[in-house]
Amino acid sequence: MGTMKFSVLWIFIAYQLIYVNNAYKIDLLDDLTSVTDDTQNVLEEIESPSQNYRNGKILWTFPGNLTEPFKKNGVNPTSEGSKLTERQKRFLLWSYPQSPLVDMIMQTMATNNYSPKNSHDPFDFLRDSYPLPKGHTSPLEEYDYIIVGGGTSGSVLASRLTEDKPKATVLVIEAGKPEMLISDIPALARYLQLTDYAWPYTMEHQSGVCLGSDEQRCYWPRGKALGGSSVTDFMLYTRGRPQDWDRIAADGNYGWTHDEVLKYFMKSERSELRKYKNASYRGRDGELTVENVPFKTGLVEAFLQAGRNFGHPTVDYNNNSPDELGFGYVQTTTTKGHRLSTAKAFLHPHKRRKNLHILTEARAGKVIIEPLTKRAYAVEYFKNGAKYTVRCRREVILAAGPIASPQLLMLSGIGPQEHLQTLGIPVLANLQVGRSLYDHIAFPGVIFKLNTSNASLLEPKVATLPNLMQWLQFGDGLLTSPGMIEALGYIKTSVSKDPEQVPDVELISMGTSINVDGGGAFRKSWRISDKTYVKSFSSLNGMDTWSAIPMLLQPKSTGYLELRDTSPYSFPKLYGNYLKDRQDMDTLLEAIKYVIKLGESEPFKKYGASLFLADYPSCSEHTPGSDPYWECAIRTMVISLHHQVGTCKMGPPSDSYAVVDPELRVYGIEGLRVVDASIIPKPICAHSTVPTIMIAEKAADMIKQTWSNTSV
Repeated sequence: MGTMKFSVLWIFIAYQLIYVNNAYKIDLLDDLTSVTDDTQNVLEEIESPSQNYRNGKILWTFPGNLTEPFKKNGVNPTSEGSKLTERQKRFLLWSYPQSPLVDMIMQTMATNNYSPKNSHDPFDFLRDSYPLPKGHTSPLEEYDYIIVGGGTSGSVLASRLTEDKPKATVLVIEAGKPEMLISDIPALARYLQLTDYAWPYTMEHQSGVCLGSDEQRCYWPRGKALGGSSVTDFMLYTRGRPQDWDRIAADGNYGWTHDEVLKYFMKSERSELRKYKNASYRGRDGELTVENVPFKTGLVEAFLQAGRNFGHPTVDYNNNSPDELGFGYVQTTTTKGHRLSTAKAFLHPHKRRKNLHILTEARAGKVIIEPLTKRAYAVEYFKNGAKYTVRCRREVILAAGPIASPQLLMLSGIGPQEHLQTLGIPVLANLQVGRSLYDHIAFPGVIFKLNTSNASLLEPKVATLPNLMQWLQFGDGLLTSPGMIEALGYIKTSVSKDPEQVPDVELISMGTSINVDGGGAFRKSWRISDKTYVKSFSSLNGMDTWSAIPMLLQPKSTGYLELRDTSPYSFPKLYGNYLKDRQDMDTLLEAIKYVIKLGESEPFKKYGASLFLADYPSCSEHTPGSDPYWECAIRTMVISLHHQVGTCKMGPPSDSYAVVDPELRVYGIEGLRVVDASIIPKPICAHSTVPTIMIAEKAADMIKQTWSNTSV
């Protein structure tokens, strides 16, 4: 591994040198540069680059807020007459295509919205590979289990179902590619939303929301890789509150209380958290490492202190206490500063198992079901332009995610009868597939300008060759920040009607804001339009900022999805129905006021924090800062955080919207289960990756129990 990293490093260096004169022109005579020491969380000044880099933990950053001194004197810092050097102007106007490092990364990962300067990809060797076991040139004709989707849950399932003796045979059918070294960089998580590692789903147009998005349609990217969304997400380890699972069980889903699912959270976890790793509710022996982020800015300390000042202690937000809400340092599914996807954690160590066959870049078309017995017995899939059918002895397991799994069910004849008949699909089971959809929505527009240099994270500081070298060699530094997220806070707003101490908002504290890359990939990963960004946020380019993004945890509005046509290559129609229930808007308005209260409190005063009121194109008739202004801002800038659930809802037979039973078996069909986030019946207080892993762990045990008396 060390040799490979060394070789890769020199490739990166060679690539950078092509651009260094035109892009960087770093002036090594600068006297002082501020860096953040991630051990003491303080800003310190150290001498210029001749000093040992490791003393400051962070290899060179660039000068921070370049605009403020000039704006104070009434000078346009980018005008011809300004006193900024050409180098400073480049930093000020930097956006991701201008950064040689990011330019290379976007080319390497084959982006959907990026045109590489050289169409040849010399970095394909960095991708992991999963060839069929020795002696096999093609898949078998029949397997014990077929898992459709090698994503977050599919990777876990495949590992668990092939680990015991006697050996069961498993085929994994995955549409995406294996991940690669560059996708391991936490700070670049948002860029992955623009690459071929993501399905570029978009919500159907809904009047009055997503007004600032391209085509006024919110973006719903889902992971398209071996490892699924665990390859493209922000690596946040969140389990949800104990009440989430107890309420799911109370609705008739036996076996799903918090006490019953806790062991499955713990089973997969290998906690390396400095303060909490030995807590009774943390796992120590699992495959999935959970750790603290080795780098953080001083802004996170201000956020946590502000929370404490307002009655929210600094806690382990994954704790077992049903009554303890608080703020906490972000916990991530990383190992030594590198992304740890489920494919890397659960599949890579076992890729040579003879009973585990993995097909990547293969797209499932439908599950084949015997119409008389209603038993699933095969899967139709496409690879390299050809159609294949593979048979199954025991079960077909859909683990394709909350959009693709319901799509496959409906293409296979399982879904709302009227909808399927409209498309001419024979109905094998009349179930309400896709008719229940919940999503966590958020608002990234509460931003504070900082009157302090180098306090926040900006792309020219982060995406540099020295930082890449440090990340490769030591697994620390600026590139370990998971999409610039530093802490999470949980609050219960005054409009909540919940009788228990259950939060309705998560606050995501950033070490930056939407201006991190001058309007580049960061905002494009949300599909915020050029018009919206330029008019509303371009004045922040090059400035130090802080933001906390409020995420709606318990949305009352319910969406749905349906087929566009009968082709497996067509994306479904996705209807979010955002903010249809007035309580959702009222909750977000209260959350915005709370973030403003935090930003205006004492801990942020040392940064000279001041609220930035964006000039939204659609909100000019409202007084900035008023409730109508913020409501308009929410309707303009609402985004999805890609936590869709409920589309293959789990529930008892009495639930008319239930698609699967509490053992995840599809009602009315033998030999078919769904195992992914689509079965979660209602919103939970968690990002969906970790609950999905837990679901896969529990499902593996249920499946093994079903077939425990069967010999292979």
